[in-house]
Amino acid sequence: MWLMTKHGFYSIVQKQPGEFHIRARVRQDLENLVTRVPLPGAEIHATKAADYSFRIVTGQGDVRKVMQFLGDSLDYSNFKDTVARTPDQQAKHDAYASVWHTMIDALGGYGRSPKQGR
Repeated sequence: MWLMTKHGFYSIVQKQPGEFHIRARVRQDLENLVTRVPLPGAEIHATKAADYSFRIVTGQGDVRKVMQFLGDSLDYSNFKDTVARTPDQQAKHDAYASVWHTMIDALGGYGRSPKQGR
């Protein structure tokens, strides 16, 4: 699952039964979670051998805590504008806008049909 949030960009996957990886491309994004969500013993692992250089390996309970926190901290009416105003997230604005454009082209929106051939 990909999560684009005002706290960071995350990919959460289950590698083995009960073993979840909360991954990020930017260390600060995981630090934002660790400082705001009670994740006892959470350790940020770093590697250059993966597409997501930073990760926390944890259980399903901690994933639920992270999801609860992200839901509880949703306090804005425009995501892209919020990212543009968040100092440690501003660099992601253009990438998120690109995803927005890709999705509207693929799925439609504002009364437009999806682009043909996709």
